[in-house]
Amino acid sequence: MASSTPSFRELQRRFKEPTPAATAFYYGVAAHLMYFVNSASEYVRAVKDIFFTPADGPSLVKSYACRPSLPIRIFIPKSYDPKSEQKLPTLFSIHGGGFVLGNARDDDTWNRPFADTQSVLVIALNYSQAPRARFPTPIYDIEQVILAALSDSTLPIDRDHVAIAGFSAGGNLALSVSTLPSMSGSGDGSRRLQAVVPMYPVADMSIPREHKTQTRRYKPSLGGFRGKPKDYLLRISPIFDWAYTPPNQDLQNPLLSPIFAQKEQLPAYVFVVGCELDMLAGESWRLIRRLVDHPIEDERVGRDEPGRFGELILDDERYSFEQRSETGSYKWLLIPDQIHGFDHYVQMQPMHRDKNHFADAELKTLQCQNLIGQWLFSGPFR
Repeated sequence: MASSTPSFRELQRRFKEPTPAATAFYYGVAAHLMYFVNSASEYVRAVKDIFFTPADGPSLVKSYACRPSLPIRIFIPKSYDPKSEQKLPTLFSIHGGGFVLGNARDDDTWNRPFADTQSVLVIALNYSQAPRARFPTPIYDIEQVILAALSDSTLPIDRDHVAIAGFSAGGNLALSVSTLPSMSGSGDGSRRLQAVVPMYPVADMSIPREHKTQTRRYKPSLGGFRGKPKDYLLRISPIFDWAYTPPNQDLQNPLLSPIFAQKEQLPAYVFVVGCELDMLAGESWRLIRRLVDHPIEDERVGRDEPGRFGELILDDERYSFEQRSETGSYKWLLIPDQIHGFDHYVQMQPMHRDKNHFADAELKTLQCQNLIGQWLFSGPFR
């Protein structure tokens, strides 16, 4: 980068700055409109599922008294014998949506194949959403639902082999929840989450979004939606940030910006997945580099040249590496030539109508899932 460009350290903010009244009004209207449209859409989908069972749907949906309005979606591997007493390694998953949009149902197309191909129990979580529920409410929603599920004797959970994953905002929440005393073992001495897999997470809220867009790759030669000159998150991320973070919030609070969490608070097994064409790629890269004790300054991760269609890059540490010890592992995977939310290509198709993106993302999603499964069973699920 040019020396005249301020570094991320120079631009880091400690507290959320006041939002001008007119801007706050606009953000408020937009966020509430998103919230209500999202709620209405979810209601319609829930009614539809009563009459038409989706092929990739959950085995079971249930709620707990601690959070009755936040049902969990349970994916039992199709190979599992319900009459057996076998316990299953378990992956909790948290949906994305900028803390405002989305629902656990959005991840069915990821959770069902992962449960079946990896033979794990997948439990998809919901949480209260902004602007009705701001930081840190969703974190404690998830904590309580996880504790309830782990105490549920009707579920075949192997409590010694439990991990948590999350997409985008869900990746932020997965990291944050994993540091809580009840999950990390600093409370009662029992670590309930052995691993965390944040996928293209919101990791650092202290960096201005405009700077984030300057430190990602752009590849116009790809054409279509992936070749656009602007990151598609740029227009909506200010609304999400306003909705989730309270006024005067400390933006370097580790629960809000997990990049500031101490290594000891996180599980010993961390697998960070980033997307090369994503304004959040830089903070994911800084997160994993800090965990392996090789912190970096500003650096565009990846490369300018497009890679091979439908293939991951596993022989270049910018795209893939692992630091493993006897007690843990820090692993990095950067998805080449792909945008934020690539593994939700089915849901994104109506937005971009890019057949090349769809086909490339489908192949890379399958490979990414297999790598996550292999990593889990080589360490935290071993």
